[in-house]
Amino acid sequence: MKRIYYSLATLILAAVLFSFVKPVPVARKPNVVIIFMDDMGYGDLECFAGTPWHTPNLNRMAAQGMRFTYFYVAQAVCSASRAGLLTGCYPNRVGINGALWPTAPIALDTAEQTIATVLKTKGYRTGMVGKWHLGSKEPWLPLQHGFDEYLGLPYSNDMWPVHYDGKPYTDSSSNSRRKYPPLPLIEGNKPLRYIKTLEDQSQLTTIYTDRVCRFIKENKQQPFFLYLAHSMPHVPIAVSDKHKGKSKDGLFGDVIEEIDWSVGQVLKTLEENGLAENTLVIFTSDNGPWLSYGNHAGNTGGLREGKGTSWEGGIRVPCIMRWPGKIPAGTVCNKMAATIDLLPTIANLCGAALPVRKIDGVDMKSLLFNETDANPRDELAVYYQVNSLQAIRKGPWKLVLPHRARTYKLNLPGYDGFPGAQPEVDVPLALYDMRRDPGETLDVQKQFPEVVKTLMEVAEKYRNELGDDLTGKKGTERRPAGKVQM
Repeated sequence: MKRIYYSLATLILAAVLFSFVKPVPVARKPNVVIIFMDDMGYGDLECFAGTPWHTPNLNRMAAQGMRFTYFYVAQAVCSASRAGLLTGCYPNRVGINGALWPTAPIALDTAEQTIATVLKTKGYRTGMVGKWHLGSKEPWLPLQHGFDEYLGLPYSNDMWPVHYDGKPYTDSSSNSRRKYPPLPLIEGNKPLRYIKTLEDQSQLTTIYTDRVCRFIKENKQQPFFLYLAHSMPHVPIAVSDKHKGKSKDGLFGDVIEEIDWSVGQVLKTLEENGLAENTLVIFTSDNGPWLSYGNHAGNTGGLREGKGTSWEGGIRVPCIMRWPGKIPAGTVCNKMAATIDLLPTIANLCGAALPVRKIDGVDMKSLLFNETDANPRDELAVYYQVNSLQAIRKGPWKLVLPHRARTYKLNLPGYDGFPGAQPEVDVPLALYDMRRDPGETLDVQKQFPEVVKTLMEVAEKYRNELGDDLTGKKGTERRPAGKVQM
């Protein structure tokens, strides 16, 4: 009996002590928010180039996180860039090029895994709001690529039967856009309504922002991935009445300040719902500015050329990442990184497996956490058009390979929504030192022939694997895009 007495006493004492011990909380997976702009240039943010307009929310995001000075897109054009971001692949690996028209015969193959499909395997709720541009109808829309929810435009906001002046094309117009279908605002897989006027376009930033904030509130009890792909500042640009004239620097400045407001609303919603410290927020753009539109386009901060080129002004974009308590506040990353690196980085941070098919991105977690001597990406292949290898970035060097490319330097830009000419010119072989010549003005190939030789060898590696139209290489590891039934 004595032995039983001590056993009961021990149990009672253990129960009392346990009641005072707080259970260790289970670590929750981090949320991820990607804010992807359309045609925003490297110099369009106040914290990058000291613009005439003000971006206080993005300034605050940079002060609380990390600003990247050498952040690159996969290609300097809409659909290809978005394919790279979502799949972690060079877009030519997955068969996507250019900007897909509403009637394009290809789309992102549903066999390709996106950030959304990767995170869904770990129980994430996934939502997308904004411009998709990887397939304009079922079964090629976001819901077929891992997203649980979708609200937005299926392609660019200029792919509609409306003239630059905002008036619908007449049947007698020779412009091919007169045959485009009305611009649909899609919810799920079906049009919710149609965007018919510039006034309708002026509401897009607000519509997207409201839906994003709702998504955050509705899913605050579970891990989520949210992809906000703004339609602005891609032309035609438009701004709501609440921001019209506020920048004191024209319509483009107003549009940028409304985008900054949108970012502020997202950050505020995260903070009000106790999610800020467990959420990685990434802000960047799909390519540089469409300079032929003059005062309706942004700027490159002094980088050469813009959208649709493989010069730095086309492929280098602003990027800010914030994760309080994880990413050191107020830091600047001067190492090379790219949108194709986001998928493997996010997968690692969220405990998800990488896609089964080969990808090209590298895990940049070491850069985010500011680890000493971190340098996960030392080289980048720069493709454009269907499959043309136009440049190689490696270390501090950039080798530009011979090709034809558009230029914004031979003609005056357009004005108030109308474009200027953007002719093509021959681009010769050249070597640039990005440390001393970010504007790509001084060809130093004669001084550094051994660097040219090394980068040519790198180029040949990519040609053998991914092909190159300029040299007739087919490539051994390209995968076909999805085929759309017309």
